[in-house]
Amino acid sequence: MKYSRQRESILQYLRTVKCHPTAETVYHAIQAGNPNISLGTVYRNLTLLTELGEIKKITDFDGPDRFDGNTALHYHFICRKCGAVLDLEMDSLAHINLLAEHNFDGTIEGHLTHFYGLCPECAKSKKEE
Repeated sequence: MKYSRQRESILQYLRTVKCHPTAETVYHAIQAGNPNISLGTVYRNLTLLTELGEIKKITDFDGPDRFDGNTALHYHFICRKCGAVLDLEMDSLAHINLLAEHNFDGTIEGHLTHFYGLCPECAKSKKEE
């Protein structure tokens, strides 16, 4: 694959933030250093980086896709009120692959698990209401 300064900028940005940005957020964040980049180029590169396993795509059915530069096994929390996506510090749930495989004739290769609820800020504001 041919080197792309724009793709490298996207990857570098995602590896330095913890906010799980949308494609539009990535676009606005790297636009100053890449004035000729288009939103379409950002989308294409995010798709390619996801396919190559360089980043993770977090799909929340209620909002836009988010992207994560941390490809290590970890879980996410999605706030149902503000839409924030946060990393969860917890032990691996890899054993659920074995549980799922127990009554399944196919092969389980992995799982995706997202936790939902209220983030600390939204939970705090709800208590204050």
